[in-house]
Amino acid sequence: MAQKGVPADFCISGEEKQLYDLINLIRSDYGKPELQLSASLCYVAKLHVQDLQTNHPDTSVCTLSSWSDKGDWEPCCYNKYVFDPDCMWDKPKELTSFRYRGYELATFFENKFNPDSVYHLWSDTKEALDMILTDGDYEKKKWICAGIGISDNYVCLWFAQRKDPASSPEVCQNSHKNDSITISAKATGNSKYYLIFGSYNSMHDAKVSLKSIKKDGYENCNILEKNGKFRTYIDSFSSLREAMFAKDSLPSKYREAWILKN
Repeated sequence: MAQKGVPADFCISGEEKQLYDLINLIRSDYGKPELQLSASLCYVAKLHVQDLQTNHPDTSVCTLSSWSDKGDWEPCCYNKYVFDPDCMWDKPKELTSFRYRGYELATFFENKFNPDSVYHLWSDTKEALDMILTDGDYEKKKWICAGIGISDNYVCLWFAQRKDPASSPEVCQNSHKNDSITISAKATGNSKYYLIFGSYNSMHDAKVSLKSIKKDGYENCNILEKNGKFRTYIDSFSSLREAMFAKDSLPSKYREAWILKN
């Protein structure tokens, strides 16, 4: 897979910068040096929280460090049954020009959270604290830089043992700049991405659902028939990036919508 660079307009949110500062505060409290804010690792972290939020590769078998097959990366089912850590470690090399391994701390929150709640959880969790401070299983590591990504329910913190030659990312001045539209996505050729709202066993039920969607003003909605199912979709897109951005922009009524590649 060809090496890529972090998009020139990539930036991180104020919350992501706040959490990065809190990570350095934890390290300072234990006499550890401050970590460089890595644009490459922030970009990888942001891609991953969006993949987790949208495509949910974390299943009962695949852990939070897993990646779906719906982006410009190699899929990864990171689990204790098949030991293949490179599928996670190599993501920075795979997705950016950063040539070294990355190590991830990922957390899921069922309810609303903020940087302070993440800070307190990680400070009070031995496994997380050991990773942040390079203690325990990580005592042979020496973190030099870090990157943060936050979505509605996920937080990903990445570490690396080499300095990132890329400049540290700016904090987004426009709140919308941190949406998934800033993230590069896989070239899709003739593939389309459908923003699915409902899946039904009969065309009749799908048409009832479609009528409701049209009433809400979604002019491009329609029905997709596939594998014996009739799925109503809100809109269709030529790239995953566009579909992810559209999903993030939906009102609460449609928050359960999901993305289907066809």
